[in-house]
Amino acid sequence: MAQIAPPAPRRAPAHPAPRGEQRRAAAAPRHRVFTVPPVWRELLLIVLFYTGYSLTRIVLVQDGTAPAFAHADQILRLEGALGIDVELSLNQALLEVPWLARAANFFYATMHFAVTLGMVVWLYLRRPRDYRWLRTSLMIATGAAVLGFWLFPLAPPRFLSEAGFVDPVTALQSFGLYASDASATMTNQYAAMPSMHAGWALWCGFVLVRLTSRWWLKALGVLYPTTTTLVIIATANHYVLDAVAGFGVVAGALALSWLLYVRRPRPLLDGADRLVRRFSPGAVAVPAPRPAPADRPEPVAAGRSA
Repeated sequence: MAQIAPPAPRRAPAHPAPRGEQRRAAAAPRHRVFTVPPVWRELLLIVLFYTGYSLTRIVLVQDGTAPAFAHADQILRLEGALGIDVELSLNQALLEVPWLARAANFFYATMHFAVTLGMVVWLYLRRPRDYRWLRTSLMIATGAAVLGFWLFPLAPPRFLSEAGFVDPVTALQSFGLYASDASATMTNQYAAMPSMHAGWALWCGFVLVRLTSRWWLKALGVLYPTTTTLVIIATANHYVLDAVAGFGVVAGALALSWLLYVRRPRPLLDGADRLVRRFSPGAVAVPAPRPAPADRPEPVAAGRSA
């Protein structure tokens, strides 16, 4: 006689998960991140932003440099009133140690681009889940800075020789960002407010502190923006308020990008998913986390009770 499996017993209704687990489960899809974009598109973004930066120099030359020097006087008076006008003291102290001044000139000319570019490449290759929002924050900050360069041209302290400032590159005839006439001509030397040397250094430090696990890398993430700030002020390339503004711009850009990419609502996430599949057929979305084995009910075999 054929045996008939008894009907599976009714399962007790599942108890609702604790409120904290519900919030974590609801937030899990929000953290889904897609693959990194194509290299050509990233290079195109860099070219576009560099072109925008260069255009600020053309606009500034057409308007003349008088506003930049007027703004420099305003900055010095404001810092004097606040008691933070330490630029001249640091500049004079640096020039008393020539080898240190030459090292600071080299640091200012090279590390700004080398470290930032290296950090972007590292994110692209090793931290794809965090690449998009961190790259976007850098782009937002740079775009805001370009707007500041245009609206508030500012003569750096090294142009204020009557106030006692000395350009260590000229005084020591050493290597520097503006050592040659060609580099000085191709660069907007009145793009001081906000300081992107300070801002980009803060961005790099944030990446190291947030995404690395070794203590010495985290310490480097704190040391690098601190050193950069001292260098840009002591070499008479920036004011204290330039660095403060650069920090503020990058901090705001990081917060905005985090909200757009990490905490954005589900409809925006699904829309981005559709765009990726449409314009990048080869891109594969990172799947959402699967439930743990304990959360999945086990199948009930015939003839066995649950």
